[in-house]
Amino acid sequence: MITLLAKLFIKNHKNYCDSKVRLAYGTLCAFVGIFFNILLFASKFIAGLVSKSVAITADAFNNLSDAASSIIQLFGFKLSSKEPDQSHPFGHGRFEYISGLIISFLILLMGFELLKSSVLSLFNPPELSSGIFSIAVMLAAIAVKCYMYFYNHITAKKINSVALEAVAKDSLSDCISTFTVIIATIAGKFVSFPVDGLAGILVAAFILRTGWESAKETIAPLLGKAPSKEFVMQIQAEVLRHKPICGMHDLIVHDYGPGRLLLSLHAEVPGDRDIFELHEVIDETEVALSKKFKCVAVIHMDPIDVKNERLNQIKVFMLNELPKIDDDLKFHDVRLVPGSKHTNLIFDVVKPFDCPLSDKALKSKVSKLIKDSYSDINCVITVDSPFVQ
Repeated sequence: MITLLAKLFIKNHKNYCDSKVRLAYGTLCAFVGIFFNILLFASKFIAGLVSKSVAITADAFNNLSDAASSIIQLFGFKLSSKEPDQSHPFGHGRFEYISGLIISFLILLMGFELLKSSVLSLFNPPELSSGIFSIAVMLAAIAVKCYMYFYNHITAKKINSVALEAVAKDSLSDCISTFTVIIATIAGKFVSFPVDGLAGILVAAFILRTGWESAKETIAPLLGKAPSKEFVMQIQAEVLRHKPICGMHDLIVHDYGPGRLLLSLHAEVPGDRDIFELHEVIDETEVALSKKFKCVAVIHMDPIDVKNERLNQIKVFMLNELPKIDDDLKFHDVRLVPGSKHTNLIFDVVKPFDCPLSDKALKSKVSKLIKDSYSDINCVITVDSPFVQ
């Protein structure tokens, strides 16, 4: 249905990177979600009253909260699509992450409320009156929620939406919880144990877990999530495609919302080439990155000495020996500055986040490793933190 509606009402519906297309998909999914969740709430609420089941009634109110989540999702997409202004030069894309976080909090709230009512029903279990109607309603609800999971999940992947993925996971959790309620409703006819309350607790556990996972996923980009290794490799491949760039480091990816990325990096270029020629290459690379990754790219040019035989020899040595200190240890900006008594080897070491050594201890180990093989070398080291995974 979503695919058909998208073809009918969304212009250029396959241009998923376009902000207007993203807004249209978010709006469409939100309205469909509101419709289905209100329908499910009404059906389950009636079934819960008929069967006197706290689990079914609680599941109904869970769907009502899902309808509220869809409304928040709708506002999130609307606000995130606002154009940049003087106060927010990179746009308002993070509103989408904030809406996803609010949805996660609503899921957690509903989980706590269900947990409370289910625990109370263990000590004061109601008389259940399960029947074909209640079971049929719950089975239909599973089918609807499965469909909602698939269309939200697929659309989230297409338009790269954390908020839609949170809604999709909530729908999947609802499928599991509703199935648990069906089992409890049937089992309640054959056992005296308060299965309904126990099922409500299990449903609450599923809902709370979904809310927690969704919250983590929406908080991550707000805090500054590291880019994936695949994305970093794609950027590196594009940068190195532009000769004579021969290296890249200090990549930082600023995420201001889907389709609103700012990339900054250092590109290594031969120091003996014409500065105007190199500047033109850097400009061309920035434009290429901007077009390919739909971002703003800023490149700092680092000239390096590519014809110094001894420097190249030391670099090879460092490349082979530094991993003995830490497998993920990296270095960049290496240069030799000759002096009357010794030669300064100046470079940056990128220290992994999980490296147990302090900055001082790391400098000492690296200096000793190089000094043992090159006695005239004095190391001048700057320790960097990794900006990428």
